[in-house]
Amino acid sequence: MKKYFLLYAKGIAMGAADVVPGVSGGTVAFITGIYDELLRSIASVPAAFGLLLRGRIAAAWQAANATFLLVLLLGIMTSVASLARVITYLLAEHPIPVWSFFFGLIVVSSHLVVREIQRWNWSRGVSLLLGAGFAYWITVASPLQLGHDPLSLFIAGAIAICAMILPGISGSFILVLLGLYSFVLTAVKGLDLTVLLIFASGCLVGLVSFAGILRWLLVRWRDLSLAFLTGLMLGSLNKIWPWKETLTWRTNSHGEQVPVLQANLWPERFAEISGQDPQLLLAIAMGIAGIVLVLGLEWLAGRNPQSAADNP
Repeated sequence: MKKYFLLYAKGIAMGAADVVPGVSGGTVAFITGIYDELLRSIASVPAAFGLLLRGRIAAAWQAANATFLLVLLLGIMTSVASLARVITYLLAEHPIPVWSFFFGLIVVSSHLVVREIQRWNWSRGVSLLLGAGFAYWITVASPLQLGHDPLSLFIAGAIAICAMILPGISGSFILVLLGLYSFVLTAVKGLDLTVLLIFASGCLVGLVSFAGILRWLLVRWRDLSLAFLTGLMLGSLNKIWPWKETLTWRTNSHGEQVPVLQANLWPERFAEISGQDPQLLLAIAMGIAGIVLVLGLEWLAGRNPQSAADNP
């Protein structure tokens, strides 16, 4: 029970990260030591479904590592349902300490991923730079505006879920780029089952498809893949920098003004332009708190290893 409670807590942490545009649940999965098992389990779902169709229920459950996936999913759903309002409020009312916390979290997470790379050479360096460039490009890309029709929601779910399991790429931010973040978050808050079921269907298709590809890459070219994932994390820091000047705005579906393009500023420049307190000491403290949290999660993961024998 202790193992499953810890796994449930990791799911809650992943869900909380996925709600924030700019932070990835995949990052949390990696730093808590369940990333490889998560990909392996998701990639096994099609084979498990085949066993299920043949009436081999127990074998299908074991093949998909369904207990692991179910407990983790419950944690994610609990977090998304309960923390969506809280995180939305904190980002609106206290953006600097919140973004500082996640900045520290991503920085130390990048270090932990780099540590997994066994041998560095020029190809690993190029892979890291490509990952960083790709993530940076995503953070500065101009948002699109997909419709709210079922097909658009399905496609958005398939794309966003791929980002959610990639460390450094935020599924929530992908939804922002697609122009559907506010719409989907409102559906979550209001429990709009029609929207949520269509979106979840797209997520399921995208997740199963992409997890198999990503797992294959990590098995075949692990160091190259880890270098690319590290680059994704480092490139995403552009989005998470706490002090920003908003250059352009857009009106969302509720008639509210939300930022579109933003420029990063040094704290003193932010104070000059905005006239607001940059909260530098608090920002540093929250960044350190993010680092301490990640190191604590890594320590817990080390004390509670989940072997392949326990989780086939």
